[in-house]
Amino acid sequence: MKKQIICIFILYFFVFYVDGNAQKIEKSTSSVKVSGLFMNQDLLHLKLSFSNKNIKKNTNDSTYIKSDLIYLTAEEVWDTIEVGLRTRGNFRLKNCYFPPVKIKIKKSVSKGTLFKGNKKLKLVLPCLKNNDKNDYIIKEYMAYKLFETNSPYHFKTRLVDISFTEIKGKKTKVHDLKGILIEDDKKVAKRFDGKVVDRNIHPLGQETVASVRNAFFQYMIGNLDYSTMVQHNEKLLYINNKFTPIPYDFDMSGLINPSYGVVAVINNEELVSSLTERLYRGFERHPKIIEKVRKEYIKKKDESIEIVDNLAPYFDDPKQFSKAKTFILDFFNIIQDDIKFEKNIIAKLRSK
Repeated sequence: MKKQIICIFILYFFVFYVDGNAQKIEKSTSSVKVSGLFMNQDLLHLKLSFSNKNIKKNTNDSTYIKSDLIYLTAEEVWDTIEVGLRTRGNFRLKNCYFPPVKIKIKKSVSKGTLFKGNKKLKLVLPCLKNNDKNDYIIKEYMAYKLFETNSPYHFKTRLVDISFTEIKGKKTKVHDLKGILIEDDKKVAKRFDGKVVDRNIHPLGQETVASVRNAFFQYMIGNLDYSTMVQHNEKLLYINNKFTPIPYDFDMSGLINPSYGVVAVINNEELVSSLTERLYRGFERHPKIIEKVRKEYIKKKDESIEIVDNLAPYFDDPKQFSKAKTFILDFFNIIQDDIKFEKNIIAKLRSK
């Protein structure tokens, strides 16, 4: 009887202890430090006005132009804050009509507004003026949300609707655009009590599970335009004494497959024949780690597809939505099938 009581006590203590610590871990990766801007995921309406020519010519990493950011509050009243704007990025800046933008907001200006706590933000805009421009943005936003549901370490994002008044000399032209607001990498690091790392770390020197999750995700969206080692479209955070990769900028992926897309090239050789051709680029890991991450993604399948389906109303072209959903479903068809998984993932593991 005493042994039974002792066993029950030990079992109770173990369950209580593990559950309590699990809650602590969950709390550490929850949204308790997320700003109000990203806590709300409703479509945010913005108004911006600037000259494409001026912002491309007269801004750099440290130089901003002043502009007004006008936004629709929860009370459906238009409010205005003064911000600084500059261009960012490489390919999009050189090849796109609408430049990608970085927003700087003074603390005194953001105080008491929706943007409180956000000193810097990235704003992803469409690239060209073609008919599918906004659908490409919806699909890129989809990619961010898919990674968010499959990894506790991610950028917080918010989909925005922008009335952009382009200043062209004495004339103006209004563009109705979709965009993505992305939190600053330092905000992500702060949320996990970590810091941003700006140096080359080989993937095999990064946190194992996070590295494999990242590789699975890049395969999911068919993206080869990244490098976790040299931090090309990746950020590295130092969290809990380990290096954790967080991806961004997915417009060259098969999921988005834009008209201006180009395939990845290494040593003057194209890795794939088209953007929609998947190629797993993750490194060799212990089979148990690979299987663990595989099961994680399979477990999140319904949640992932729900993310895709919830974005359907935002597409201008239903065919673009259908292609996106089919592309993501194909990923799950591969990882759920042992033969396909062996052929497309295990057989492609990199050793160097």
